[in-house]
Amino acid sequence: MLQAHSILWHYLWLGPHVLQLGLGIFLWRKGLHRVFPIFVAYLIVEAVEEFALYPLDALPSVSGRTFWTAVFVGRIVEGILKLAVIGELFGHLVARWPALAAFGNRLVSGLGGFLVVLAALAAGFAPIDDPQFALVSRVHLLEQTFYIVQCGLVLFLFLFAAHFKLTWDSRVFGIALGFAVAICEHMAAWAVTANGGLLDRRSLLDFLNAATYHACVLTWFYFFLVPRKIAATPASSLPENNLAVWNRELERLLQR
Repeated sequence: MLQAHSILWHYLWLGPHVLQLGLGIFLWRKGLHRVFPIFVAYLIVEAVEEFALYPLDALPSVSGRTFWTAVFVGRIVEGILKLAVIGELFGHLVARWPALAAFGNRLVSGLGGFLVVLAALAAGFAPIDDPQFALVSRVHLLEQTFYIVQCGLVLFLFLFAAHFKLTWDSRVFGIALGFAVAICEHMAAWAVTANGGLLDRRSLLDFLNAATYHACVLTWFYFFLVPRKIAATPASSLPENNLAVWNRELERLLQR
């Protein structure tokens, strides 16, 4: 069963993305695309990307170079959207401070986009030992770079919230948790591969990656379908911390 092109292999490729597309449509019909526009766009675009890659891999008439070129382009688009989603999550996390939310969203998304461009250039021009597998190696290098950047930004979200004792919206926390689990698992899988582990059983890591992403999609479903818990506002206002100061100074700068 744990073989390429087995029934489980086909399900883990298509199943999570069918659910993902369904979640995107559900959020759109509920009007939540106005609250999480980038996340909804990511759900739909990433699902369409995988639906397009699936026949390219299954059809024998499609060359390996064509398939991996499509993967390379798709990963760049996917990486940009993921980093933009992280910026959107940061904006929700500091929504009580509008100026800081807008600035942080643009900063995280802009910095992420810049890093995506650098990662694509690094993957495109990196020296490859075996020219026969150059394109495949570049795709893997691109993915590894994205996971490192995304891991740092998601970790920043959790540490930032913990340091300033911010209250998570359950939906924002669910999105961040799903990404965190997927990113950590993928980085662990790449670490095993880089150290020569399971080279003869690479398909097992592919199954693990797909199964983990399936779990992440189900996590997003859970946090959006379970009734939302509204955190009670404390009777005493929060102390004047750095966030309030930063927000006030940003508002002054924007008014100039």
